[in-house]
Amino acid sequence: MKRVVLGLATAGLVLSAAVTAFASPGQGVIQDLESEGVAFTQGGYRLNPPGTNHGAFEWWGRLTDVAANDRHNVYVEVMVQGHDWLRYYGKQGRSVRLHHSNWNGAQRYTGKARIRVCRDRGALRPNNCSPTKAYTIDWDRG
Repeated sequence: MKRVVLGLATAGLVLSAAVTAFASPGQGVIQDLESEGVAFTQGGYRLNPPGTNHGAFEWWGRLTDVAANDRHNVYVEVMVQGHDWLRYYGKQGRSVRLHHSNWNGAQRYTGKARIRVCRDRGALRPNNCSPTKAYTIDWDRG
């Protein structure tokens, strides 16, 4: 009888931990980002709480140069509050996995982040970018 009760208690703890991890605030899937010649797929993000990984905006996914013959490079741009856009370049004609963390060292955590993908068309023509996705959280509330 003790083993049954202990087994049920253990199963309950495991299930509650799994539900909590799945429903954790500040993390999720980045919907596919696409623009002419560039795609970002299999993406995810985490807005880390204060004290974890600098409270950074952590993101990952696959950046693909969809138009390999156009001889233009592709990149991901990320902006966290207090900073300008940062670029992470891919490889021409290829697909690369990216996993980075961005944060502002003057803050306890990153509460606002934006991400988009672009095709670098050189100096004479404007780059074309996907719509920007924004993610926010306020760790001081709740």
